Amino acid sequence: MASVCFYFQVHQPLRLRHYTVFDKDDQYFDDYRNAAICRKVANKCYLPANRLLLDIIRRCEGRFRIAYSLTGVLLEQLLSFAPEVLSTFDALAETGCVEFLAETYYHSLSFLYSRDEFIEQVNKHVETIENLFGKKPRLFRNTELIYNNDLAALVESMGDFDAIMTEGADHILGFRSPNFVYRPKGCSKLKLLLKNYSLSDDIAFRFSNRDWREWPLTADKFARWISDVNGNGNVVNLFMDYETLGEHQWQDTGIFDFMRHLPEKILKHPDNNFKTPSEVIQCYQPADTVDVPHLISWADIERDLSAWLGNAMQSNAIHELYRLEKKVKKTGSEKIITDWRKLQTSDHFYYMCTKYFADGDVHKYFNPYNSPYDSYINFMNVLGNLSSRCLKQTRLDLNNVVDRALINKNNLTGQATESAFCGLS
Repeated sequence: MASVCFYFQVHQPLRLRHYTVFDKDDQYFDDYRNAAICRKVANKCYLPANRLLLDIIRRCEGRFRIAYSLTGVLLEQLLSFAPEVLSTFDALAETGCVEFLAETYYHSLSFLYSRDEFIEQVNKHVETIENLFGKKPRLFRNTELIYNNDLAALVESMGDFDAIMTEGADHILGFRSPNFVYRPKGCSKLKLLLKNYSLSDDIAFRFSNRDWREWPLTADKFARWISDVNGNGNVVNLFMDYETLGEHQWQDTGIFDFMRHLPEKILKHPDNNFKTPSEVIQCYQPADTVDVPHLISWADIERDLSAWLGNAMQSNAIHELYRLEKKVKKTGSEKIITDWRKLQTSDHFYYMCTKYFADGDVHKYFNPYNSPYDSYINFMNVLGNLSSRCLKQTRLDLNNVVDRALINKNNLTGQATESAFCGLS
């Protein structure tokens, strides 16, 4: 049996506006650019892809099944700039063939720097998904599939999840295949799903590459590769960005036609089917335990964290950001806390990446800056202003406390005087 598990990451960051050391206002985000990009991607990817997959589900009478992880920052943008997209996700949810996954609300690296903040963001995301789609997520995927044993242990301790996803990196699997369900080391209940990066990347990255020896990739060819897993695994986890459909791979590459025909071609084999991640872990037991002591991700050829933390700029920016946590939360200001959390979105650090070699085109895609150095300077200017706002808010709160104390003191003094006067009279 070869079960195909399609999972799509759906995310767009809130990009910062050009912000200098002379700026004093607290409007950090480029609403015009964010709205334009959101609508552009909605028209090229989200709307046509949602309609296509909805049609496939109906045409296959529910045998085609998929999963999504929609970040909180994307959902906020869709509500503001492209609400029609949410209606199509509602329609997909109503089919009963779609699962929604949990992650950090702000698509952040909070697990690495603040466990309390991480848990708060995950809970906020779960609550948002449940409110929007009426389904509570039971499977967790961390930002960019960043993962290690400690993350699995923390997620299991939260008690809300049945499984977690990460990259099926060769160096953690050794001779083993990603086409099985596994158990994270140190966990007793949580299951682990691993991305089949080879087959996933055939669609996500190589589909339109005319220099690839397998080009053109047809639905028939890919279905044969899936069927070859029978007898050599239980599940093929195809994890990728949703923007693969129409944005990274444009419509004229034939990506939509490929997806239109793929499910029927896969289902022609009697031992093939489609399952959501929750259905996969219900159907298959763990084949082994996977030990991941060091952090991995699904990014670049190294599958590590160097895309976000590989140079001194990135390290400095993110450490300074999380150093503000206590000051930010102490203010009690919803606006300050929200701005700080929006700055945690991993894309801000991705833009500072200097790895322009084999992965260069990936790092430049959707990048609003001319260089990673411009990104760093802009981010630190914003962070400097946020720090000043924290200080001002704290001083304001302190002044208010002092003012209230003085008022109370004067009232008490007045009351005492009045009582003394009444006693004399």
